[in-house]
Amino acid sequence: MKDEILSSIAALDWQKAQSKKISVRIDGHATSISLEEAYINILLREAEAQGLSFASLVTCVDEARPAGVNLSASLRLFALELAQHS
Repeated sequence: MKDEILSSIAALDWQKAQSKKISVRIDGHATSISLEEAYINILLREAEAQGLSFASLVTCVDEARPAGVNLSASLRLFALELAQHS
């Protein structure tokens, strides 16, 4: 079992683990978020499926997140939720 897990980990594309800084406008204000490519791709697919721009999807998450929760972390959590239910 452990060998299977190690093999799966070794096969990962580690380039996708590097964060990318993305600039978006939320309520007319420019802000930067740092996300890994895998999360960005999940969020882009969801935005397209909902007929939204990426910035609009980010704005929705921003408006819904609890105070004190980081926007990038909120986006990662939302992307994980989407991936688990797809």
